Amino acid sequence: MTTALILLALVALAYQCAAMAAVIAFRLRRPVTGWRNPPPISILKPVRGLDEDFEEAIESHALQDYPAYEILFGVASLDDPAVPAIQRLIARYPNRSIRLIHSTTPAPNGKVGVLIDLVREARHGVLLVNDSDISVPRDYLRRAAAPLRDPQVGLVTCIYRAASSSFAGKWEAFGIAVDFIPSTLVAPLVGVREFGLGSTLVFRREDLDATGGFQQIAGYIADDYQLARRITQLGKRAHLSKVVVETHLSDPDWRAVWSHQVRWARTIRVSRGDGYAGLPVTHAGLWALLCFAFGLPVYGAGLLAMRIAMALGSALILRNPRSAILSPLAPLWDLWAFAVWISGWSGRKIEWRGGQSMLTSDGRLRPLLPGSPAAPTHPQPQTSGHDISTTTH
Repeated sequence: MTTALILLALVALAYQCAAMAAVIAFRLRRPVTGWRNPPPISILKPVRGLDEDFEEAIESHALQDYPAYEILFGVASLDDPAVPAIQRLIARYPNRSIRLIHSTTPAPNGKVGVLIDLVREARHGVLLVNDSDISVPRDYLRRAAAPLRDPQVGLVTCIYRAASSSFAGKWEAFGIAVDFIPSTLVAPLVGVREFGLGSTLVFRREDLDATGGFQQIAGYIADDYQLARRITQLGKRAHLSKVVVETHLSDPDWRAVWSHQVRWARTIRVSRGDGYAGLPVTHAGLWALLCFAFGLPVYGAGLLAMRIAMALGSALILRNPRSAILSPLAPLWDLWAFAVWISGWSGRKIEWRGGQSMLTSDGRLRPLLPGSPAAPTHPQPQTSGHDISTTTH
């Protein structure tokens, strides 16, 4: 038992060292410089609900230092509470190309249904998709699009820091900073090619078309991962930009945070089962606790020290002072994450977009509750959204 625990502790320590190396490499890597004549970009933003700080987030997109771009907001209902905020943005920036699209394409993944309509309305050959609550710096478009100068780069994605106004949400934001983001940075070091985050996905329209379009991923929950997977299968690679964006978590209480975390866990399990099975190796706090419990204090102390140092490094590259201050709590997060991991194995049911769905073994969605938007995985091509921007000024 002791020998096995020592081996597991050493493996966990090796992961923490690899994560620290990935954090340092990301910090030292030189950013890709912008194009002299950058191509115009269509920003596609599916919207559902009014997130906190939503208006500030979408305004940051209208203030970009970039020569030519458009912003397309897509909603499945004109009664969506975010519509008035989008209308105000359109009125405030009449010289910007900002449009509101009423999406009518049904899909098991409603976000992808909206994207199917938005890409039909988009005018440009470079597309950028990000979540509705993402706030970005003024040079976001220049820096995020620049890696596409390399024809071998098929997709660009960005890491992010999270903020929240609730105590439970702050805990989840801390976990993103000290657990999820380091694992994202490690991924390309260990040969994972198909990484893509919903915080930013930049790609060429021609590459999207070569994958079969958004219709091919309309039935999956992890649309960002599925898009990255299909583009990299074209023989191109994903690039992790040095731009750091910010998201605002709306989870108001511990139940919501737990449900969100379990949904993530089950999504990872059905999308990348091999990677999910090995996740406990990242939970250094768990192995440190076991080392102390079984009389191996040197191993336990070494794990704790490396875990806290790695958490601090990750928080610093995200420019997240709260997570940096709280970095000594990273081992406690590992215990939480291990409990989430166990729950991730216990079923395939998830709470998502106001209803319950079942995940299939390959990551597709099957709505469970009556009235849920069950729809064909491949919506009919003639179904389209409607540009209602002219009615929003």
